[in-house]
Amino acid sequence: MADLLLITPPFTQLNTPYPATAYLKGFLNSKEISNYQMDLGIEVILQMFSKKGLESIFDYALDRNSIESDNAMRIYSLSDDYINTIDDVILFLQGKNQTFARQICTENFLPQANRLLNIQDTDWAFGSMGIQDHAKHIATLYLEDLSDFIIECVDDQFGFSRYAERLGRSANSFDELYEVIQTKPTYIDSITLEILNHRIKSIQPRLICFSVPFPGNLYSAFRCAQFIKANFSDIQVAMGGGFPNTELRSLKDVRVFEFFDFITLDDGELPIELLVSNIVDPSPQNPNCGFYKRTFLLDEGHVVYNNFSLRQDYKQTEVGTPSYEDLLLDKYISVIEVANPMHSLWSDGRWNKLTMAHGCYWGKCTFCDVSLDYISKYEPVTASLLVDRMEELIIQTGENGFHFVDEAAPPALMRAVAIEIIRRKLILTWWTNIRFEKSFTRDLCVLLKASGCIAVSGGLEVASDRLLDLIKKGVTVEQVAKVTSYFTQAGIMVHAYLMYGYPTQTIQETIDSLEMVRQLLEQGVIQSGFWHQFALTAHSPVGLAPSEYGIEPHYAEITFANNDVEFTDSTGINHEIFSEGLRKSLFNYMHGICFDYDLQEWFDFEIPKTSIHPDYIFDCIDADYYPEMKSSTKVVWLGNTPTVQDEIQIVKGSQVEMTHMTFHNKQSSTIISMSSEKASWLIDILEDLKISKSEIMTYGQLKSSFEEKYNDFTLFWFGKEISALRKIGLLVL
Repeated sequence: MADLLLITPPFTQLNTPYPATAYLKGFLNSKEISNYQMDLGIEVILQMFSKKGLESIFDYALDRNSIESDNAMRIYSLSDDYINTIDDVILFLQGKNQTFARQICTENFLPQANRLLNIQDTDWAFGSMGIQDHAKHIATLYLEDLSDFIIECVDDQFGFSRYAERLGRSANSFDELYEVIQTKPTYIDSITLEILNHRIKSIQPRLICFSVPFPGNLYSAFRCAQFIKANFSDIQVAMGGGFPNTELRSLKDVRVFEFFDFITLDDGELPIELLVSNIVDPSPQNPNCGFYKRTFLLDEGHVVYNNFSLRQDYKQTEVGTPSYEDLLLDKYISVIEVANPMHSLWSDGRWNKLTMAHGCYWGKCTFCDVSLDYISKYEPVTASLLVDRMEELIIQTGENGFHFVDEAAPPALMRAVAIEIIRRKLILTWWTNIRFEKSFTRDLCVLLKASGCIAVSGGLEVASDRLLDLIKKGVTVEQVAKVTSYFTQAGIMVHAYLMYGYPTQTIQETIDSLEMVRQLLEQGVIQSGFWHQFALTAHSPVGLAPSEYGIEPHYAEITFANNDVEFTDSTGINHEIFSEGLRKSLFNYMHGICFDYDLQEWFDFEIPKTSIHPDYIFDCIDADYYPEMKSSTKVVWLGNTPTVQDEIQIVKGSQVEMTHMTFHNKQSSTIISMSSEKASWLIDILEDLKISKSEIMTYGQLKSSFEEKYNDFTLFWFGKEISALRKIGLLVL
């Protein structure tokens, strides 16, 4: 039993829980508020994709007489093969029964429909020994074949990471969603509500809170709330999360409150604490009675926004460590949709989710919702506290993989976190979202890699300096090329978010942007990317001042959701026609092929020739690297203590004692020779430069130490000995 039930409605991710309820549970635990959390989506998926679930799906499709296409008929004719293999495939994708990979990779073992029948030769991607990932890819396509069958024959709103998404997109009016919810529950609804019913009876909560991150979760949240109101009328129901935070800030429709008693906005910790306080103790003696934080509710038949509480939101240091307790962590399904190592990170592996900083330290991009709290309210966490939380989560979940879900992780904090991880000698794997800014030097990227960073994703957006300036991205294409090159050289994979159709973007700029992306992938400095068409949002700088960006918005009356806004661009260009060519070319580039194709081959209409020089990106990344040296610049040594051998050499007729130092790293050995006196100083100073020391030495301190005994530190610093050390772990940060 618990006072509060936290629910993520179907569907988000297959491989790892969406973190919102885990964040809230960690906070509620710290306040000793009894609670339980569930990811309703993964529970529905597991029931559908099981032997019993597929038997029911195939029977339902037959009863509906909805099996019409050749592909659907083929799948149905192979239904026994799917039913007999599904449980073993799911177990394998859950990380169990790993020897089953060899069966999956055997030709003709799994039934094949359109997705698997059209699979290309993937030996180039997985090799002869990459059996586990190869099997995951095959098993993923097997599930997607079944998904195609479900969409065609059972429920056309289904998707592994979304459900009835169309109903939540740009829903300025509640009419359509309200009308659909009055109809009979769908096949998938019936599974969802059966699981929900069982959980409510076992938990017996007084308040149920739905965290709705995306439009593809909205319909199910309303369907579940409808069920609760009809069958458990004494339970209060609330909604919060990413969707209401961005879309429901102008809510007016009273019908919404037939389903939900409360809708909260922005950070959920204090709003939920006040909800619980009001529900558990509604008496006037309760100092919180009637006082809420950023909460919509119904009062005397009218929608009111109650933000009467004077209490301040909790700081990030006060919200506690996320808790994944109650979630079915060993049941999540790792899939590989595209044979691209970087691209697979979003769907493969169980990642603990954390945030380095609340909001965005940049907060200027004109397409972004920078006026809202989740972006504008920037508040970082200290590195020591963050790594404390990482250690807690490793104990809690048994997983040492972390995905930092920041809007853009701050470089200085990333550096501090990396140093703390190395200092504590933790073995971790982590990745995050960044801005491709100049703070990411070659040496910082090496440090991040040493701490366990394997990948970064960041917004290149439109690869045009004019448009990047208009976006206020704070980067140039040349800078992006350099930074991504540093990450790649350090062994960190890079994903780029790409945009087309930004206001005033010309056709020439779209084609030039594609050429930039082609070169970045050909040079291997980014490994994957994703194109999306610009969408005008009401809370972005473009949405708040559209005339400054040459667009005319078409506003609708808002009674429900308000975010995406239709508009007319002054250029009159239909950017939608570029979608397929951009998608298809990127798909091939990510697989390392077709770089020599003329860009025209990706489009079935005439496009202009690119104006970008074919070696532009190569020239950007080939430029010499000269790090800026300040007295306050940190200097660290990641290498080991060298083995030494002394030798007397005759130099210009005089005996000189020389020391040969051999530095061993994981891949090679480097020999550096110098006078024994200087070698002794160097060996001692390298010990002082190790991260294990409590204080990290600065360049100024290093220079002073040298000059106490010797002259001309600058000559020494730029000499061949230091140059050799810079290649094997001497970092300037």
